[in-house]
Amino acid sequence: MNHTIVSMIAIRPARVQCNTCNGVHNYRKEKTIHPAEKAPAAKFSGHKSRKDSGDSARREWAILQLDRDGARASNYDMKALYKVGNLVNHHKFGLGVVKQLVGSNKVEILFEEGVKLLRCG
Repeated sequence: MNHTIVSMIAIRPARVQCNTCNGVHNYRKEKTIHPAEKAPAAKFSGHKSRKDSGDSARREWAILQLDRDGARASNYDMKALYKVGNLVNHHKFGLGVVKQLVGSNKVEILFEEGVKLLRCG
């Protein structure tokens, strides 16, 4: 955006006014990116990039479910404590497996639609 200098200190701008919205603020030096900090340019392969739509999570979930009995799953409770490998039945996401404890009050659970970070104990 273009700005107009409103005040200066010595030889550098101190306050500027935005030519678009007329807002006045302290001058902020434009950020410069050094060539070494730039991300490497992606090569164009002719195909559109496609993000992983959760297929790998679904495959992992299916593999983990082969040797699990869904009847042993406990209903998800925000106040409960979980261990890695516990089966959890969530009212919205369905059956899941505890993958990782995050800190003392969060847990990553792998559901069929992907990994969810949920509160616990």
